[in-house]
Amino acid sequence: MLASMTGFGRREAADADWSWLWEIRSVNARGLELRWRLPPGLDGLEPSLREMAATSIRRGSVQASLTIRSAAASGTVVNELLLNHLLQVALRVAASVPGASVPRVEALLGLPGVIASSRSEISEVGTEQITALKAGFGEALDELVAARRAEGARLGDILLGLIRQIDGLRLDAEAAASRQPDLHRDRLMASATALLTAVPALPMERIAQEVALLVSKSDVREELDRLASHIEAARALLASGGAVGRQLDFLVQEFLRETNTVCSKSATKELSSVGLQLKSVVEQVREQVQNLE
Repeated sequence: MLASMTGFGRREAADADWSWLWEIRSVNARGLELRWRLPPGLDGLEPSLREMAATSIRRGSVQASLTIRSAAASGTVVNELLLNHLLQVALRVAASVPGASVPRVEALLGLPGVIASSRSEISEVGTEQITALKAGFGEALDELVAARRAEGARLGDILLGLIRQIDGLRLDAEAAASRQPDLHRDRLMASATALLTAVPALPMERIAQEVALLVSKSDVREELDRLASHIEAARALLASGGAVGRQLDFLVQEFLRETNTVCSKSATKELSSVGLQLKSVVEQVREQVQNLE
């Protein structure tokens, strides 16, 4: 299946002792980039988690974060020693300043370090909990992969529609190009006449070279044939699925090359118009391909 490089996965669980939350996000990248935000003391999980991610994801910038909380130690803790010290200091200062008011409790509680949120100690995470964390990561990873594939399926439909447009425009270009010979013939005769009447007269070998150059510049059949071949290759890649983003990206460059050549060889407004439409649709393909794995 095709897959996008953007997606999100989330898993959480809680029991009487603790709770955990995994969140995994991925965005576009040239290769596979894995970034981790793990609680202190759990860095040892990274190698096994990295291996799990690499088996499911080929490309993208992936960031995984883990949050752990202890249910038993939830709430807040008051640093009474610090609070008493600050109270004594505040009372002494108030007594030395005429007209000063008595320190307010809420003001003291708002000072840094007086109140802190209780947190679980990482040292409390045992073997069973580590197993649960890995399983939770796997579930969040599966959700991420499913989201990327769902988006990839939508991108595939969009790309197939754009490629159908390119194929239709290619046929229009062939029809427009078939009406160019008369115009090119007139130009060729005018150029040949000018070369034959030039003073000094050009040698026949040079005239033959100029004629061959004019003919080669006016023929777009090879470019349109290659474009047809690229269209079939793109359809085959989309049908094969998997991590084909880079291959399609390379193929789009070939689309652009042939389209630009057709535009440069155009001798009529009709073919130029079709060429510009081709370039516009190919650019849309290029933008969508950037999102594929």
